[in-house]
Amino acid sequence: MRQGAQGSADAGAPWAAAGRTEAGVPSEQAQTRASTPARVPQQGGGVRGEHTHSEPPLPVVPRARPVVQRASVRGQILAALRAALVAGDLRPGEVYSAPVLGERFGVSATPVREAMQQLALEGAVEVVPNRGFRVVERGVRELAELAEVRALIEVPVMLRLARTVPAERWAELRPLAEATVRAASSGCRATYAESDRGFHRAVLSLSGNVQLVQIAEDLHRRAQWPLVGGGPGSRGRADLVADAHEHTALLDALVARDLDVVRALVGEHFAGAAAAG
Repeated sequence: MRQGAQGSADAGAPWAAAGRTEAGVPSEQAQTRASTPARVPQQGGGVRGEHTHSEPPLPVVPRARPVVQRASVRGQILAALRAALVAGDLRPGEVYSAPVLGERFGVSATPVREAMQQLALEGAVEVVPNRGFRVVERGVRELAELAEVRALIEVPVMLRLARTVPAERWAELRPLAEATVRAASSGCRATYAESDRGFHRAVLSLSGNVQLVQIAEDLHRRAQWPLVGGGPGSRGRADLVADAHEHTALLDALVARDLDVVRALVGEHFAGAAAAG
């Protein structure tokens, strides 16, 4: 993005030069122009009969260098760091430097540092001056608080959707629910975490509230970070599979418009995830 901004600044300089005064015009020509009545500009922006060949040519705006590749690398590193965080490869309390992580991923320190700064904004890590980034240590209380906030946001929305969304729309989400079961069966927390967020995002997207979906996903992502001393195996395959099967049960309740079951399932879903860590 900085390269694109620089390209725009460079391109703007010729436009500034094109707007200079008559200081560079010979004095006789300037006097002639001063004594000539002003002409009304035509719609195209020029003046009829006025010669423009002596004016500076329109600048050739240079094409900005592609930044997609860099953004793609940064995005891939961010996704990899998030997966490592959920899997427990980045342990709470440990400090990691951008150069060392860059060697691990086979990239320079710059995209790693940018990705870690994004994680710092999200609250997953904190900056340690002259050292790197420390993974934030979280306890059971914080996880329980996140579960409570998620329930306050999502339960009313799902109850409203249960009353209004037709059964065929819920049927379209069945493959996503089944995908969470397959992801849980793999035993990989990072794989399941991504699939789990995808299912919840699809359900909440039916509300049409983009802001709600973004806030809920941020809370969901934070709830998936490991606890202090949790490690990658703190939540085993059986816990993940049980959690995933609640998605299919929730869909059944939404199709049946059984509001009591929907309320109970969503509450238990969040509470179970908080208890398991």
